[in-house]
Amino acid sequence: MGRIPEGAMGGDQPRPGRPLAETVAKRRLVALAGHRGEPHVARSHLHDGDPVVRATALRALARCRDLPASEIMAASSDPDPVVRRAAAEVLATWEAGQTGQADEPASLLGLLADDDPSTLEMAAWAAGERLPPEEGVVERLAELATGHRDALVREAAVASLGSIGDRRALPAILQAMHDRATVRRRAVLALAPFEGPEVDEALERARSDRDWQVRQAAEDLLAP
Repeated sequence: MGRIPEGAMGGDQPRPGRPLAETVAKRRLVALAGHRGEPHVARSHLHDGDPVVRATALRALARCRDLPASEIMAASSDPDPVVRRAAAEVLATWEAGQTGQADEPASLLGLLADDDPSTLEMAAWAAGERLPPEEGVVERLAELATGHRDALVREAAVASLGSIGDRRALPAILQAMHDRATVRRRAVLALAPFEGPEVDEALERARSDRDWQVRQAAEDLLAP
């Protein structure tokens, strides 16, 4: 699927308003808990006053495979986008029942309606990693791919539609072939799972695109 959006893999920065050393120390403690298999340590920081620490605790619990759906969904509605991005990130690989107890599925749909573009980009990326997709995700990604104001969100949504490969996504991917260059590049690659005259026509047009990466991607897909 390509790169993980910014904010993933623990890239969030400590926030001002509390001693930096304290935040760094807490984050290190929580991150190490994830590697050491100490979910009780990570969970004790899920409600920390610093969103960076809360996000790190969520990732640590995911690493420990001790993260129930209820805690992910709580993080999905956290007031700070740092935590909501972390929730989207862990949902990319999260599986129900990993705690060994009965668990409801955790949904991405709320995060796919987030007001923060960086959170929305992360959620769109995560949607392409969770296969099969949950009901309603393909339709929502198609809306984002064709109508969101942020090009990074559109790009992530198009890439995920290609990864999912659902035929219902084809009209949105074809429309994205007329977007800015970065989105068009993703759209060409997203056509790989699809066949049909409209796909062939779109790829032929892309061979003369003004962006060389779009042209190259089309050539690669059309090569015998």
